[in-house]
Amino acid sequence: MKRMTALLLSCLLLFLLAGCGGVSQAELKEMETNPFVPIETDTTQVETTEPPPIKAHLMVGGDIMSHIPQMKDAYVASTGEYDYNHMFADAAKQLKKADYAVGNLETVLAGGPNYSGFPTFNSPDALAEAAKNAGFDLLGTANNHTRDQGIDGINRTLDVLDSLGLAHVGTYRSQEERDRNNGIYVANIGGISAAFLCYTYGLNGFQLKDDQRYAVNIFNKDYYTTLSDFDYDTVDADMAAARALGTDVIAVLIHWGVEYQNTPNEYQRTIADHLFKEGADIILGGHPHVLQPYETVKVTDNQGKEKTGFVIYSFGNFISNQQDEPSTKTTIILDLELTKNQKTGKTKISDIRYTPYYMLHRDDLPAGSRRMLVNMHTAMSEYEGGTSKYVGANSYQRIKNALAYCHKIMGEDGDKASK
Repeated sequence: MKRMTALLLSCLLLFLLAGCGGVSQAELKEMETNPFVPIETDTTQVETTEPPPIKAHLMVGGDIMSHIPQMKDAYVASTGEYDYNHMFADAAKQLKKADYAVGNLETVLAGGPNYSGFPTFNSPDALAEAAKNAGFDLLGTANNHTRDQGIDGINRTLDVLDSLGLAHVGTYRSQEERDRNNGIYVANIGGISAAFLCYTYGLNGFQLKDDQRYAVNIFNKDYYTTLSDFDYDTVDADMAAARALGTDVIAVLIHWGVEYQNTPNEYQRTIADHLFKEGADIILGGHPHVLQPYETVKVTDNQGKEKTGFVIYSFGNFISNQQDEPSTKTTIILDLELTKNQKTGKTKISDIRYTPYYMLHRDDLPAGSRRMLVNMHTAMSEYEGGTSKYVGANSYQRIKNALAYCHKIMGEDGDKASK
C-alpha cells in the first residue's frame, strides 16, 4: 500500500514538473525507474540590500572656566543665585545639533559660599548646569586644576555632575570606581560606540597621597616635579582595556603642552604617536589656553593594523576671563562626522570642520550680559547688517582680527562658513 501511494505521488509530481518545465527528460526517465530520487530545485537567493552607513556628529569644545569677573557677571542679585546660561547661549545653538558633545571642565565644584578663581578654582554649581543646558553630554575632569580644593572638591564635583545627568571621565571617588572599565566611559554617539579616556600632565604641584592615587588620571609619573616621565604601565593598561571593550572608536581627552604656545611641542607629538599605536583613534587636547592645530596621521598600531588617527593639540579656552587679544579669547567648536559601515563594522572620520568663537567682554554693561561666547561669523554678519545687539565697531574689529588669527593657526579649509 505504501509503495502504491508513493508511485501515485511520484506520477502526480512528474506531471506537474513536466508541465512547468522544471526538470529535464533525463531526470524524468530516472524518476520513472526510481520515484524516490530527490528533486533538485533552484536555490538561487535574492540579493539583500546592504544596510546604509551610520553617520553621527561628535562636537568638542575647549576649557570651561570661571574666573572672578565671570562669577560677578553670573551673579543674580535679586535671588542670590548664579546663572551662566547667557555665556553659553550662542554656542548652544550649535552644540544642541550634535549627536554627542564633549568639553573640559577646568575647575571644581566644591560648594559655596567661598567661591574662587585663579589660582585655585572653586565655581558655583550653576556653571555645570549651564554647560548641561548648552548641550554638553560629557565633561573631562582631569586637568591641572582638578585638585584645587582637595579630594573633597574632586568628589563633590562628580556628585554635582551626576545629579545633573552629565557624564564625566578622568576623576574618581574610589579605587573601585577607577577600576571599573579602567576608568573608561563608553558613550553612544548616534549609534556609534566610543570609549573615552581622560588624562592630565599634573596637578599644579599638588601631590596625591599614595592611597588616593586613584582619584585622578595622570600620564606622568613625576607629575609634581619634572613632568617628563611618561607612565607607560598605567596608560598602556588603560588602552588595552579600551581595546577589549570593542567599541567603534577610542577617544582620549588629554591635558598637555605649554601654556600660550600655538604649536605643539615634541613631548605632545611623542605622546600622541604612542596613544595612536595603543589604539586611540581620536585625541582631543587642552591646557595651553590658546589654539593649537589639528591633523590626521597614518599609523600602524601595535596590533599591526594600519589606521588614520586624528589629533587636535589644543582647543584654547571655551569660556574664561583671560584677556590676551586675540589668543585667549579665540576658540572653536570642532565637528567630527563619524561614519560606520554596517557591513564591515569599520568606522572612520568622514568630515572635519570647525566653527570659530570669540569670548566677548563688555564691562560697561550690567551683570548678566558682560561675558558672552559668540559665533564669529554670525556676530560679524549681524554687525554688517545693522542688526547686532552686542557688537559695536570696536568689538567687530577685534572679532575680525580673531578670525584671521584662528585661520592662521587652524587653517581656513576646516572653517566651512568662511567659504
